[in-house]
Amino acid sequence: MSEFRIVRDYPYPVDQVWRVLTEPELVARWTVTGQGGRPEGFEPVAGTHFRLIAKPVMGWRGIVDCEVLEVDAPRLLRYTWVGDEGEAPSFVAYRIEESPTGTRFTWEHTGFTGVGGFFMAKLLRSVRAKMLTVAVPAVLEQTCRPA
Repeated sequence: MSEFRIVRDYPYPVDQVWRVLTEPELVARWTVTGQGGRPEGFEPVAGTHFRLIAKPVMGWRGIVDCEVLEVDAPRLLRYTWVGDEGEAPSFVAYRIEESPTGTRFTWEHTGFTGVGGFFMAKLLRSVRAKMLTVAVPAVLEQTCRPA
């Protein structure tokens, strides 16, 4: 089974980082560095079914189907991730904690299976790293006050 984890520190309070990571209009601003996964129907409430809508590309319809599994605002968000119809879900977790300089954010994506899952994890890791290193800080800078 494949998985990946990305950890980033942001010089902003936990509540502000949570807001950028969970308010649909702000999520759409930082996901544009990938395929633009605009959330549709998202609420950080357990049991919520939502979609991330992106631009379709060859071999992918551009939709990720998700279900919120667990929320402990502003510390934890867990949801399923189904990139292709009929495939088994993988799992995403946002873990947020205070750090000496503001907030430490950990993105975990687990549950990829098989050779295809190995390659999907590699691809998604590189896209997520760019989002979390470039795009999330830009949205934080535009919408929040430093810690």
